[in-house]
Order: sequence, then C-alpha cells, then structure tokens
Amino acid sequence: MRAESPPGLGPEWVDEVLLADADNDVCLQLSTGPVARSALRQLVASRQEGLLAAGLRRGGCAALNLPPSVAYVANLLAVWRIGAQAVLLDHRLTRYEVDQAVERLGAQVVVGAKQTKGSPLGIFLDVTEEITTRDGRPAPTPHAVLQLSSGSTGPSKVIGRTAADLVAEIVRYTRIDGVPLPGERIILLPSMVHVLGLVGGLLYGLHAGIELVPPRRLTGDSILEAVAAGSTPATVLGVPFHIGLLASVTDPPALPALKRMTTGGELVPAAVAAKFADAYKVPLGNMWGMTEVGVIATDLFGEHRPSLMPAPGLEVRVADGELLVSRPESPYVGLSDPTRWAGGWLHTKDAGRVDEDTGLVTVLGRLDSQVSVGGLKVDLTEVEYALTEVSGVAAAVVLYDKEITAFVQLEGEATGQQVEAALAERVAGYKRPRAIHVVERMPRTTTGKLVRDRTVLRAAVP
Repeated sequence: MRAESPPGLGPEWVDEVLLADADNDVCLQLSTGPVARSALRQLVASRQEGLLAAGLRRGGCAALNLPPSVAYVANLLAVWRIGAQAVLLDHRLTRYEVDQAVERLGAQVVVGAKQTKGSPLGIFLDVTEEITTRDGRPAPTPHAVLQLSSGSTGPSKVIGRTAADLVAEIVRYTRIDGVPLPGERIILLPSMVHVLGLVGGLLYGLHAGIELVPPRRLTGDSILEAVAAGSTPATVLGVPFHIGLLASVTDPPALPALKRMTTGGELVPAAVAAKFADAYKVPLGNMWGMTEVGVIATDLFGEHRPSLMPAPGLEVRVADGELLVSRPESPYVGLSDPTRWAGGWLHTKDAGRVDEDTGLVTVLGRLDSQVSVGGLKVDLTEVEYALTEVSGVAAAVVLYDKEITAFVQLEGEATGQQVEAALAERVAGYKRPRAIHVVERMPRTTTGKLVRDRTVLRAAVP
C-alpha cells in the first residue's frame, strides 16, 4: 500500500494517489474488455483537454451528471486534475432536479450524457458525454467534491469533502483488516456517485491496485458470473438490497474465488446474514458510514454483529444517546447548524452505544425512532428489527403516524396475518404496530436505502 499520509492539496494528488503504478495494470474489467491504467491516464488527459477548452480552470466548478461508465471515471479525475470542484449528480435524477442542483451549486460546466448504450439493468454503460458551459461561478469553497445526501429522512444536504479528506479516507481503508488487497478484485455494485462506491470502490481500488469489476447486469446470476470470471480473490461490495439479488439465485455454484461480501448502509438482520453465509460459505461483512465522513466503523469478518469497530484514525463517542464522530471541520456547505456539527464532532443522528472496554460501536437506529405510546417509550428500530427477523419478511419500515405503523415487503408464501402472529410472540403489545401494510416492493433511494417518507410509503400500498 502507498501513501501513509495525505499529500498536498494541489491537483497532483490525482496522479500520486490514484493513477500511479505500472502502465499495464488492469484497473477496470468491463464487458467490453479490460481498461489498463495507462489507457485510463490517456482518457483522463483527453477529458482534461475538453474541460479546459470549455473554460474550466483551477478553482472552478463542474457538475457531472453521468451514469456509471468509463466516461464518468475519466471526467471526474480530469476535473480534479485541473484542480476544480466536482459536483456529483446521480444520473437517475429528473431534469428538473438536475437543473435545480446545478443552479443551487453554481456549476460553470455540466458534463451530461449525449448518448447511452447498454442494458437497462447494466451497471456500467457505454456513454458519449457532452459538455455544456453555463454562467456559473467559481467554487466558493476548497472542497474537491460536493455530494447531496440521500434524502431518505428529509431534504438533501450539500456535503463537501476536500482532497485531503478523500485521501485520508483512502488511507483509512488501507488500515482496515479484511479489505481487498492489491492484486485482488472488487465486484462493484453501488453507484460511484455515492460515498461507498466512490471511495470504498473506485478511489480505494485505483489507489491500492485492485481490479474493479462491474457485472454486466444488476442480477444475482450476473454478479456470480463476474466472480467466477477471474481466479483472483473477489470481494462483492454492495448494500443490503444486493444481498436480495444473490439470495434469489437458486443453488448457487461453488465459487472458490469469492472472499466475502461487504455491505454498507442499513444493518443486515442476523437471519439474513446467516442465510447468506450458509448459501455462499463466506463472511458477510458490514460497514457503517456517512456521506459526510465516509467509512466510520466496520466488521468485515461478521464477528461482532451487530457491533462494529471504529475505522483507524476516527473516534466515536456517545452524547445524550447519540453517536458522534470526530471531524475537524464541518462538512456542510451553506449550513451552520450546531445540531449537525460543532466543536470537532459530527452528529450522526443515530442512537447507539460504545463499549468502554472493546471500543465496539452498536448502532441502534435513528434518534427520531424513539416515541412515546401511552406514556411508555418505544424504540421503533427495535420493532423494525424484530419484524425483519420474522420468516418471510424481506424488508420493513416502522413509523409512528399517530400510531405505530409498519410497511413490509414479503417473500415466499408469507402473509400479513402470519407476520402479525409471529411478531406478537416477539414484541410486547404496546410496541406492536396497529397496522401492518404489505407492499409489493419497498420504495428505496437511489443508493438502495429504504425510504421512510410517510407519503411515499402510503402511496406504495396497493
């Protein structure tokens, strides 16, 4: 592993940290063939010329609205190589949402998709990009990247991270036991617009000399084909939604190259983890992180579920039942809210505890999951977790909407009445949902997180 400390903040960090190493190293393995590091450097240089011709300069601001593709990777690195700020916009946003974000963030250049080829279920697409110059403004902050929060619990926030911050997270990954090692492969499922796919997949992979392999299609069979296509150890990186894709494969083949699957986002219920381990005979690792700071804690061997160990260099503590993470400066752009960041501590808005002896962190769910029912305190996260442990429940969200209400997605032959009966054996009467709504498919954000907006969930009920 290279780089034990962040380099300077200049654009040279792209070459020093991400694009170094042998020219013929394969950094991307696509359905159209391998992309060597030397070829990627040439693509980045070409996109850099195009962006400079469009007027982008050091200290400028460029918005990228591209699907996962070589074009996305090359343009992102080119923006950083110029020394400009990259605004990452999910390609699944509507035109209205893109226009609003571009106007809000003042991008001078927008790189969008002129033409896209590939399967609707394709993870990496063949993209021809186009550059649009607009009357924007130079980047008002020194951040290398601006991202929008997932919006799973409210309006999106603008989150900025500097080059040094990104490099520091890459270095944290190199020090976590169980991460993919140089010469291995990452089967990349999450979007590179968001922090898990961006840093945990793309940036760490480029830095560490790991081959990134997006499957041809986002299906269970295609993920397994990607694992079986190579002999070097492979880690499947995704979110809990992707576990369901693999669980849909009947009688999966032996996969000697499969090392583990690592998921970020929501906590994976113990029953789901056990089912995965039984089917694939490898650990199901878990990561907890935020867009604001990246990876915070991990359990890549599945040894401490549901607890995790803080990532090297990060401190986690509890104040008034809330988990706080050390961060020198506020990650928020245009927001000075002491309930989000204050005095070097980021408020996660997650309830939790930290074991004084081991340092293990247990995330107990969102702070706003604590409600009072008839004078008795109920933790909705506890109820939700109990629901997901019921056989036949594929996903669940529990909310308080004048009364405790649950929305569940079922699998197999399970029925709402069976779930209700099973839950009665696990949860006290005052904690149980007064209504359990069965939906065909739980609404999710673009990052795969379950949506918790009452209006959206009600609309999903048949």
